[in-house]
Amino acid sequence: MAYFLKKTKLKGRTYLAIYESFYNPEKKETAHKCYKSLGSIQALIESGIEDPIAHFQKEVDYLNKKKKEAGVRKISDKSPMRYLGYFPLKSIMEKLKINRYIDLFKLTNDFQYDLFQLLSTLIYARSVNPCSKNKTFHEVLPSLYESYDFSYDQLLDGLAFLGSNYNKIIEIFTTQVKATYGIDTSKTYFDCTNFYFEIDREDDFRRKGPSKENRKDPIVGLGLLLDSNQIPIGMKIYPGNESEKPILRDVIEQLKKQNNIVGKTIHVADKGINCVNNIAYLKKNGDGYLFSKSVKTLPEKEKVWVLLDKGFKEVRDSKGKILYYYKSCVDKFPYQIEHNGKKKTINLTEKRLLIYNPTLAAKKRHEIKRMVEKAKLLTVSQAKKNDFGEAGKYVNFIDANGKKAVMEINQTAIDNDFKFAGYNLLVTSEIQMNDLDIYNTYHNLWRIEESFRIMKSDLDARPVFVQKQESIKGHFLICYLTVLLERLFQFKILEDKYSASEIFDFIKGFKVTKAEHKYINTTTYSDFIDDLSHLFGLPLTNYFLTETQIKSILNYKL
Repeated sequence: MAYFLKKTKLKGRTYLAIYESFYNPEKKETAHKCYKSLGSIQALIESGIEDPIAHFQKEVDYLNKKKKEAGVRKISDKSPMRYLGYFPLKSIMEKLKINRYIDLFKLTNDFQYDLFQLLSTLIYARSVNPCSKNKTFHEVLPSLYESYDFSYDQLLDGLAFLGSNYNKIIEIFTTQVKATYGIDTSKTYFDCTNFYFEIDREDDFRRKGPSKENRKDPIVGLGLLLDSNQIPIGMKIYPGNESEKPILRDVIEQLKKQNNIVGKTIHVADKGINCVNNIAYLKKNGDGYLFSKSVKTLPEKEKVWVLLDKGFKEVRDSKGKILYYYKSCVDKFPYQIEHNGKKKTINLTEKRLLIYNPTLAAKKRHEIKRMVEKAKLLTVSQAKKNDFGEAGKYVNFIDANGKKAVMEINQTAIDNDFKFAGYNLLVTSEIQMNDLDIYNTYHNLWRIEESFRIMKSDLDARPVFVQKQESIKGHFLICYLTVLLERLFQFKILEDKYSASEIFDFIKGFKVTKAEHKYINTTTYSDFIDDLSHLFGLPLTNYFLTETQIKSILNYKL
């Protein structure tokens, strides 16, 4: 088999690509796949290549010569491993018929590549191995089972186009999800987060603001609107210097208007919404809230309730192990608001859900002991105040009349942290909401936000392509769509019987390695993959897989 230079005419232009021919043992015939996409002849001439056809024909001749001279088998520079775990996302994409709408962009744009292929392969690549776009193109895409036909420059160009039209792309997906699977907007949820960029200076989009990691780097904010099942139905990206507290009101309003939603929206957050102005706005607008609150900052009366052993219920896993204890109460709680320049106290009726996690408590106590030991050692050595770091909260620094400051261990702070280790308090306006629904809703939203953080990964190409606002938006669009497809798989196909972490572990872990004319399934066994194999009737647990079996997996209709 050999390499050859393929010429394709499209819209009056000629495009070049190097293709590789090979023997397909299943079909018992010669097949072809793209080895390298080169672009249009006109673009290549403009880049300085005088005769592109002659230039790349020499490269083809060299590749064929190299292949012919290889008398012995050597270690390949291409990995024989192939990712297959993205097949559920591929099936959902095909069921949504997204391609028919994405292809319409071709009517007004002179693309030199297939935009839907670029979009879908970026989603699949992000689901199996989230990394920089450079690494995605050169390492992850070649390890997807199906081939692609675009260059790295075209990838960046397509990403920027998708980013500049991200609202339209999301609208297409939301409309198709609604038509295919249905969307429940009787109650919607809103969450927001931000992402930092390791760049020296701000630009018009990446601005310094209130980062959740307390970093000084420029950040970008992201707001998410989700339906009753926490399936994403809208996303808004905004400059990082705009505080979440005032902007979230505008973001919620825009997302609801864009998606024709008139029902109640519940804003779910860690501690970001803990602002009385936001709470008052949500109440006035007929919306609600659900946020976490530190038990250590509660008034003494509420702390007494926290530490009372009475009223707790327990939640166990399938093996009988205690996961957490919980109890709740509904009462009126005071908030101070500013009205006409004066502070005023108002009482809001809320439900408060207290959770005690024994595993988390043990972990927290271990961390406290470690920091206390560090504080004691630094105190003995009379270290500088800034050397203590987080351990400094367990030390009192007392000025001694102009002399060297005296340092002493703050035993009260240590005892307080030990006492409240493992407790978490959730506060909500939804007093009729079931306790476990409150817990699950909060943690589902947290997992979605965590998915974005994990999928953001290391933006290795930071100084290169993410300097463009459109490329940043394109990147987060890909993350959003990956999470959307995962949530559809979790809720609409698997009926919420499995967690997001189990699903993503499968998507990332299900891979095969080519050996001669068959494939070896190198995936680690799990109950999830066994269940999936029986549910779909697919050979997901087989050790050996043929080309036919792999195609049956990738072409499976959910």
